Amino acid sequence: MISIGFVCLVSIVCYGLSAVIGYRVVAFILLFSVSLLAITLDIFPVLAAAVLSAFIWDYFFIPPHFTLQVSSAEDVILLLMYFVIALVNAVLTYKIRQIEKLARQREEKAATVKLYNTLLNSLSHELRTPLSTIIAATDNLQAGNAKLNAVHKSELISEIAKASFRLNQQVDNLLNMSRIEAGFIQPKKDWCDISEIIYDAVKRVEENHIAQQIHITIHPGIPLFRLDKGMLEQILYNLLNNAAMYTGADCSIWIRATAYADVLELVVEDNGPGFPENEIGYVFEKFYRLKHSAAGGTGLGLSIVKGFVEALNGTITLENVKTGGAKFTISIKGETSHLKFQNEQGRNLSH
Repeated sequence: MISIGFVCLVSIVCYGLSAVIGYRVVAFILLFSVSLLAITLDIFPVLAAAVLSAFIWDYFFIPPHFTLQVSSAEDVILLLMYFVIALVNAVLTYKIRQIEKLARQREEKAATVKLYNTLLNSLSHELRTPLSTIIAATDNLQAGNAKLNAVHKSELISEIAKASFRLNQQVDNLLNMSRIEAGFIQPKKDWCDISEIIYDAVKRVEENHIAQQIHITIHPGIPLFRLDKGMLEQILYNLLNNAAMYTGADCSIWIRATAYADVLELVVEDNGPGFPENEIGYVFEKFYRLKHSAAGGTGLGLSIVKGFVEALNGTITLENVKTGGAKFTISIKGETSHLKFQNEQGRNLSH
């Protein structure tokens, strides 16, 4: 119905202009219309459009009008050529579309296999290690070994807790990545104290017993921002945790927060080795891990950061510091409230 309706519509327009453009030009317009249909529709509607357009051109446009008779041999040849070209064009265009579809399917299949292998390789160690720790520790506790004193039992319970936390973190990463990929990220915005979020994220990272020192600088006049607290805390946690994983024990990590009008700017910087210049463009891709990197991880942390930042209508950039280290800069535009700042000024004046 679409193909027939489209050919009839074009024919009506051409019929009104036939006295000006001539019937041979109408043939090119109808042929072009069939080509457009061949790009979008299946083979049978296109073939129907080709046959119908040839009939319409002969009946309404080739002299004598309103008859299937063709007066000159030249017009007979043109009509036959039009009919053949329209059919061949429809078939070839359909074949090209089928070949492109098969090529896309092969590419998607290859990408799926690559993703599966990458996921399997990335998670095999990250999931197996904490599971093995939990199983070994629980076996020792359940065995009722008389040699286990209270200190040993406490250490085993602590190992179980750490392994469970690590396992839960990997599961959270996978769930967050699946939400980002599915487009189900819906920020639950509320008024947030940026200082509180930063200190909570730093506390979570320090609970992993990292060796690096984290230095916090927050502008005293930073207002309240209407953001998703959970997302922003996860963003900062992933950046800080990533810095702790890829820098030495003698390195330092800085986190700075400031606001310019209604734009929140967060900077996470370290003085570690930084990123290879030829890999900076890939670090936000899912499952990407730096080449020749001995550190663990699934390669999901930074991709989740990017997905969450974009869900908050923000941007994130990465650059190497000239003196050494990496610098992540996040800019998020949002609603602000200076109520907190005004209250703090009032308390200071009262003192």
